[in-house]
Amino acid sequence: MIYVDPKILDRVNQWLTPFFDEKTQHDIKEMIAYDPEGLEDSFYKNLEFGTGGMRGIMGLGDNRINKYTLGKNTQGLSNYLKKQFPNKEIKVAIAYDCRHNSKEFAKIVADVFSANGIKVFLFSELRPTPELSFAVKYLDCQAGIVLTASHNPPEYNGYKVYWKDGGQLVPPQDGKIIAEINSLKYEDIKFEANENLIQFIDSEVDEAFAKASVENGTFNSSQEAKDHLKIVFTSLHGTSITMIPKVLEQAGYKNVSIVEAQAEPNGDFPTVKSPNPEEPAALKMALELAEKENADIVIGTDPDCDRLGIAVRNDKNEMVLLNGNQTMVLMTHFLLEQWKKAGKLNGKQFVASTIVSTPMVEKVAEHFNVKYMEGLTGFKWIAKMIKDHPELEFIGGGEESFGYLVGDFVRDKDAVTATLLACEIAAQKKHAGSNMFQYLNEIYDTYGNYREHLISITKKGKKGAEEISAIMKTLRENPFKEIAGSKVIRMDDVSKNETTDFTKQETLSLNLPKSNVLIYYTEDGSKIAARPSGTEPKIKFYISVNTSEKDNFEEILQKKIDAIAAQLNVS
Repeated sequence: MIYVDPKILDRVNQWLTPFFDEKTQHDIKEMIAYDPEGLEDSFYKNLEFGTGGMRGIMGLGDNRINKYTLGKNTQGLSNYLKKQFPNKEIKVAIAYDCRHNSKEFAKIVADVFSANGIKVFLFSELRPTPELSFAVKYLDCQAGIVLTASHNPPEYNGYKVYWKDGGQLVPPQDGKIIAEINSLKYEDIKFEANENLIQFIDSEVDEAFAKASVENGTFNSSQEAKDHLKIVFTSLHGTSITMIPKVLEQAGYKNVSIVEAQAEPNGDFPTVKSPNPEEPAALKMALELAEKENADIVIGTDPDCDRLGIAVRNDKNEMVLLNGNQTMVLMTHFLLEQWKKAGKLNGKQFVASTIVSTPMVEKVAEHFNVKYMEGLTGFKWIAKMIKDHPELEFIGGGEESFGYLVGDFVRDKDAVTATLLACEIAAQKKHAGSNMFQYLNEIYDTYGNYREHLISITKKGKKGAEEISAIMKTLRENPFKEIAGSKVIRMDDVSKNETTDFTKQETLSLNLPKSNVLIYYTEDGSKIAARPSGTEPKIKFYISVNTSEKDNFEEILQKKIDAIAAQLNVS
């Protein structure tokens, strides 16, 4: 007889009661008989809210995305909304991406909200995630939901929750909602829809969002400059095809070649191994088209259109991919230049980034005498900065994982407006006889040469989670004294909200919410962060190195990165 943990069996037995449909019960019995390991992984815990909401593999069980886990989350959120907004008409906006079951899941979520007397604005077709953030504010909603798993593999889906400011949930609010959800039984879910409370939305919100994107993402580029810029764009089978071509056209960019083989939304992502613009292979077809068309810039977006990858021509006329940190530095520097030219910088503005991103953004902000703010990984923290500081204007901000936000009309990373901003930079630089690559090198010449490198290790399932926990435990309890030959001078343990200065032998508090992140700083200016992903079964190591050397700096920086990676003993 195959052994199954009694605690897991208790969870399983809940799903074998009459509330659950017959097919669900039948399939679970099959798992008990033939797939005990899969059964354990499906039921050993509840899916958790991470940096990007709740995300997981679709399937049966508490640790999977399905009708019942989504229904329970929505019921808990409905109960919470009613407590927060008594005697008010509560409104929620819902969008979804190209993934398998996203449309069906979105309707299930809408049904549960409506069954609880909550008005629902539901996009009738797939839309970019940043448009949902925009819609929450535009339609004066108290909350919003988007069904997406971003760039995860095809077997994943997810559920991101937004509050009335258009930003994602942050502590302590997310904890209160989770407590509300955990207090429920599955039998408490109201699945019977009140169709009178569900309104489909499309063109009005589309037009308003497109107009706002053009207003926030354009900076006085001449039509001649726009006409001479050759753009290649790929949506990687995702939602951006519904909005980015329209926004580029409205902004005056007509010379746009679309990768047609990747233009149709498809949750299998058939032309790529991973629909993630962080992965060079994802942009292979776009780069091939760029060579054929002699394009100046390539832009690809992830399935829910909140991240973008960019390739530009280098000084040898070769297409090279920019990483997320480089893109963020380019965009932030350009925005600050534009604001300065317009005479709009008066000490009441700020830019933002995250603790695992390049230190260069802070250097750029200091140069322009603009306030710099830094938060945990995830754009919900940047959205919180905007909400918490109404006295300051938000110019722009980003994170290393290829996300950027221009202005505050959206409160999440926004590949629509960021795509337009990238084209504005490329058009203006080309018109001036330069290009984005040269512009980046000019920035390096001013602030020093920085390079970043990400090592991401996948550890799936319950066993993988235990391995990741053990790695973090070792790094905390046996900290490095030196890394790649450079003395460690400081360590931030964000889980304890502490920073230790080894040169002064003192420990102080960090002004950050607690999170499972560990950061080492070395004497030569290197920065190494370790962090388990909040939305994927991965542990990530973020390496940042720099040098003031002008000659052979690429070789110097690569040697530093290689030495750090070797000492971490990961690859």
